[in-house]
Amino acid sequence: MSQSLRDIVTTYIDGFRASDHERILATLTDDVEWVIHGHRTTRGKAEFDAEIENPAFTGSPTLDVQHLYEDGDVLVATGEGGGATVADGPFRFAFADVFTFRAGLIARVDSYVVPLD
Repeated sequence: MSQSLRDIVTTYIDGFRASDHERILATLTDDVEWVIHGHRTTRGKAEFDAEIENPAFTGSPTLDVQHLYEDGDVLVATGEGGGATVADGPFRFAFADVFTFRAGLIARVDSYVVPLD
């Protein structure tokens, strides 16, 4: 039985919570594209892997997924999270990640991140 899109996204997000590169990369196509709007775009698993633990940040993020919306091969996850940068310390944010799937794997992630007070 194949995994549902929700199960795949849950595995992906749990991977980020633990900074588990293998868990995250297993959910992605080889040519995955990650567009972090206003920041950068990565293409392929190698670039994606390098962004998982960006050297400007420290530790693993907290991620509280509040809603999941699914339509065909697209799933949207919204929520809030927190992290810490090396330069400025802790911060909070709201996020919306749009996951586009191909052949049961994540082929594109569009990330929208908004800083919170």
